[in-house]
Amino acid sequence: MTTPAEAPPASVPPPEPAPMAVRTPPLRRALIPYWLLLPGVLLLLVFFALPLVYQASTSVQTGSLEEGFTVTWHFRTYADALGEYGPHFLRSVLYAGTATALCLLLGYPLAYLIAFKAGRWRHLLLVLVIAPFFTSFLIRTLAWKTILADSGPVVETLGAIGFLDVTGWLGMTDGNRVLATPLAVVTGLTYNFLPFMILPLYTSLERIDPRLHEAAGDLYARPAVVFRRVTFPLSMPGVVSGTLLTFIPASGDYVNAELLGSTDTKMVGNVIQSQFLRVLDYPTAAALSFLLMAIVLIIVTVYIRRAGTEDLV
Repeated sequence: MTTPAEAPPASVPPPEPAPMAVRTPPLRRALIPYWLLLPGVLLLLVFFALPLVYQASTSVQTGSLEEGFTVTWHFRTYADALGEYGPHFLRSVLYAGTATALCLLLGYPLAYLIAFKAGRWRHLLLVLVIAPFFTSFLIRTLAWKTILADSGPVVETLGAIGFLDVTGWLGMTDGNRVLATPLAVVTGLTYNFLPFMILPLYTSLERIDPRLHEAAGDLYARPAVVFRRVTFPLSMPGVVSGTLLTFIPASGDYVNAELLGSTDTKMVGNVIQSQFLRVLDYPTAAALSFLLMAIVLIIVTVYIRRAGTEDLV
């Protein structure tokens, strides 16, 4: 007797792979980056944001030191400060811009030399660049009073070669006198802020791959063309950084104008210092500070956009 053929067993689907367990980091580990950022955030809040808010409230106050100052939202202080001290703002921007241009003209060749030509002397030259920082800013500025003395060899040499005639025609000097003139203030600003220009320029130039220069030379490009087409465009981040690091502090400086200038060369920083410490008109001083900050911010924003780079060193 034959038995019917057994039906083939039904195919069993393969088991689905178990989902991979995702390890969730402990809460304490996830908060580590925020704890590391906390000191910096607190530092900015305590030493930057809070004083800024306090100065903003001071700028809209009225009163006197004897009677006390109260917040009355007196925004007229800004218009009065700008109208009365407009020439000081213009002078500050002009002096700072001139010093920045001179720092760029003097600093770029030196930074180029250190980056590409110095060889084993590179570190020594870098030390010499930052050597002025080993002494006080005040001492360095006072030294220029001796260097630019009326009877000193520097002024006599400048007068002999006719340089003072040209600067006098431009309104930068007064006869054969350099001290207490715009030229002395610009000279002090240029000297004191020159390292802030050289160091970013050197950093940017040092990053340039030398093979790019070799490739340009293989294409029979002249050195001037290599500089214009390769070196300078690639060093633009350093140019932008150096000019900002020079122009921003120079526009608010008051030491050089105080020690090397006269009443006709005072910058807005001198006015702010006088309003805070001598006149004791705190609302006007705070308003001047915010106006200077706004003017510098506008200039810097326009400059960065026109420079075509936001890759700062």
